[in-house]
Amino acid sequence: MATQKNSEISGVQKAAILLIALGPEKSANIFKHLKEDEIEQLTLEIANTRSISQSVKDEVLDEFYEICLAQQYIAEGGIGYAKELLEKALGTDKARDVIGKLTASLQVRPFEFIRKTDASQLLNFIQDEHPQTIALILSYLSSNQSAAIISSLAPDKQADVAKRIAQMDRTSPDVIKEVEKVLERKLSSLVNQDYTIVGGVDSIVEILNTVDRGTEKHIMETLEIEEPELADEIRRKMFVFEDILSLDDKSIQRVLREVDNNELAVALKGSTEEVQTVIFNNLSKRLSAMIKEDMDFMGPIRMKDVEEAQQKIVNIIRKLEDSGEIIISRGGGDEIVV
Repeated sequence: MATQKNSEISGVQKAAILLIALGPEKSANIFKHLKEDEIEQLTLEIANTRSISQSVKDEVLDEFYEICLAQQYIAEGGIGYAKELLEKALGTDKARDVIGKLTASLQVRPFEFIRKTDASQLLNFIQDEHPQTIALILSYLSSNQSAAIISSLAPDKQADVAKRIAQMDRTSPDVIKEVEKVLERKLSSLVNQDYTIVGGVDSIVEILNTVDRGTEKHIMETLEIEEPELADEIRRKMFVFEDILSLDDKSIQRVLREVDNNELAVALKGSTEEVQTVIFNNLSKRLSAMIKEDMDFMGPIRMKDVEEAQQKIVNIIRKLEDSGEIIISRGGGDEIVV
């Protein structure tokens, strides 16, 4: 490793060197954001790394810094702005090299040129497009932008677009380029030539969690008729057990009145300490002590049983929200009328 040049080192080796250089505390924080297979791969690479020369370590750190700098510039003003600033800071060749690495490995997202466009202005460009085209564009925008746009679409289009986002899987780069040509006015398209994974259930869940309650209810009611299985999958993901932290004490107490104590003990067994604290603070001391005792004597529990218990409580929360007894905070214009 010590005799290798930076250009000869693989991406995984560079990542391992970077983590070693950052130290265990910072590396542990980075691991929290990685997938299991990535953690395993990096752990193995770190374990197999014996020695690193200071020059190689410096080169890897410099490369990491330059890519971070480029990403910041892209976020601030797009590819052209980033290229201009990097050329001034690093020189033309180095700037081209850094931008090239970004577009190849980090995949600059399509439609980047409209991600800073006001949603109301963007709506004028896309509201008359085919629902599939609208779904594709919204999949690449921030959830706030997408929520504002989908809320403003004609009611008959809202559920159709939501369904298409949820069912979207892989989109050909040729199709993306064609759509970009219609919308792009200032920047040239820049997409990776591999098929791009976009949309999916998680994407529409994030959007629906941001829109106003009226829009969400209309979309979900339509999907329950047209695509009941998809509607169930979306509903299961829209409010997870840990989101109980977003409820006020009065709402939590109302929910707990509907929950079986044995179910609550099982649900809390697999929850975070923060969730447990909030729940116990909203129970009587006697009931808290009883449930804690049940949890202690319960022993190991299958994760499947914990998830089922938590989902039952989530279903109660959604039922109480539908009946207007509690309010789940969300974006998009929900208001409390006094």
